[in-house]
Amino acid sequence: MGRVAFEHVTKQFGDVTAVDDLTLDVEDREFLVLLGPSGCGKTTALRLLAGLEDPTDGTITIGERVVNDVAALDRDIAMVFQSYALYPHMTVRRNIEFPLRSRKVPEAERRELVSQAVATLGLAGLEDRRPAQLSGGQRQRVALARAIVRRPQVFLMDEPLSNLDATLRVQTRAELVELQRRLETTVVYVTHDQVEAMTMANRIAILDQGVLQQVGAPHDVYARPANLFVARFIGSPPMNTVTGTVAAGDDGDDASADPVVRVSGGRFELTAEQAKLLHDQGLVEVVVGVRPEHTELGPDGSVDAVVAVVELLGHEQHVICRLEDGGLVIARQADDRTPPDIGTPVRLAAEPARLHLFDPRSGRRIEG
Repeated sequence: MGRVAFEHVTKQFGDVTAVDDLTLDVEDREFLVLLGPSGCGKTTALRLLAGLEDPTDGTITIGERVVNDVAALDRDIAMVFQSYALYPHMTVRRNIEFPLRSRKVPEAERRELVSQAVATLGLAGLEDRRPAQLSGGQRQRVALARAIVRRPQVFLMDEPLSNLDATLRVQTRAELVELQRRLETTVVYVTHDQVEAMTMANRIAILDQGVLQQVGAPHDVYARPANLFVARFIGSPPMNTVTGTVAAGDDGDDASADPVVRVSGGRFELTAEQAKLLHDQGLVEVVVGVRPEHTELGPDGSVDAVVAVVELLGHEQHVICRLEDGGLVIARQADDRTPPDIGTPVRLAAEPARLHLFDPRSGRRIEG
């Protein structure tokens, strides 16, 4: 069984806490991505799982075995690095079979396992080349073949696509997902690239400053971010967030009017459920979040802004607007829309049901 569990795991380097009380389960045959910005603790968590670092506190389990005191060599894991870590003087075949030689696997069995790995990764015809004679994508596939030849319980991957160009990265992403499904194995994958996480993972675990922020399926994390950090980190472009105050909808003359959130340059309407949540929690100030694809430009908008930049991406365009207080809001539009001119006054709108509300003090999502 390739189940992995972190139970209240902490790792400190002197006065620095790299991983802070991490509790996380990875199911057997799951593709789980550890996602976060540089320095968030994701690689440290992977190294703890690999046995390359010892936890300061907590328990790590692989399968049914606690591995805190088990050497890296005996954990039944295989690791793929960003730098490939191939032996430059060895051929592709020798690189792939190296871990089998180290374990004194019989020669006939080695040949069979290497042949299977070569076929699986599309490396036929390259067996006698050395790494310097291979492209970046081919080198990465050799590194993957060397990992899968051992048939470990768990694959650990530390930003394995970072050194590839954009086109090859897309191709290799798909190949990795197909490979994981064919092998029916558990993968723990580290990346700072949210596109990789969203397209590859069964579940995403998002870290910030060593603390686990949210775990969930890609769509759930995108649609219902647990806090402001996740909201601003997931999405390209990220979620628009604007701080405002809760007030009556008619400028305050009638206290019975439906509440709205007043922001720089206008207001956002609320649903009855949203208004009740804010009232029940006694919040006067709130952060409103809205995805760029749910932000509209039009005469019926309720927030005044000025077009600052228009990014034309071919398949879509991003209209970046500046609010009266200097804040930026991005509207994503289809490529068949005529973009507004830079400097043009516009009005922004968003359906109340599309809004996300966050507590400005704790950053947490406000929901019933």
